[in-house]
Amino acid sequence: MIDRLIEIGRCYGMEMNVEKTKVMKISRQPTPVTIKIDQKQVENVKCFKYLGSLLTDDGRCTCEIKSRIAMAKAAFSKKKNLFTSKLDLNLRKKLVKCYIWSEALYGPETWTHRAVDQKHLESFEMWCWRRMEKISWTDYVRNEEVLIRVSEQRNILHEIRKRKTNWIGNVLRRNCLLKEVIEGKIEGRIEVTRRRKKIVDDLGDRRGYCHLKEKL
Repeated sequence: MIDRLIEIGRCYGMEMNVEKTKVMKISRQPTPVTIKIDQKQVENVKCFKYLGSLLTDDGRCTCEIKSRIAMAKAAFSKKKNLFTSKLDLNLRKKLVKCYIWSEALYGPETWTHRAVDQKHLESFEMWCWRRMEKISWTDYVRNEEVLIRVSEQRNILHEIRKRKTNWIGNVLRRNCLLKEVIEGKIEGRIEVTRRRKKIVDDLGDRRGYCHLKEKL
């Protein structure tokens, strides 16, 4: 397929840059693949940034979530004086959710959360409120007390689930390739291992995938 792509590209005066071309195999147990362009081996990589999202060869979202959280924390630090100022509390909360959460929650509709990923996200949520209220970890203030001070509840996972439900609903209304990928089944034998979490497993019990399909 690569040879065919190069051949067609040359018909239009285009060349593929081997140095800038990377290949990544996504699998439970990733192994290097051999792909050559003009007899030159294309570099195998373990992670690749595509359209702002970090893809890894194990197919998990942990690295992407950590990367987004790190970027959001950096954005908070740049405007720390604003978020920790004497502005009205509700206004500061809106600013955090608008500018900081939007940085962290980039494309969360496609994430599959494991328990460790949910802990990272909830920890980030509490990090925002603690920094906003200038509460140090050495103050030994419990998370419940912090939430009371800022008049908030743990909400970041609910926000992700709401976005994912809306996105899945839009996909189900269309007959497109993405719908086939989400609902499709692969022929062959299933390995005797623990089943990986699917993208639709995060919708919750009350608004699960089957229930959502029935409503549509």
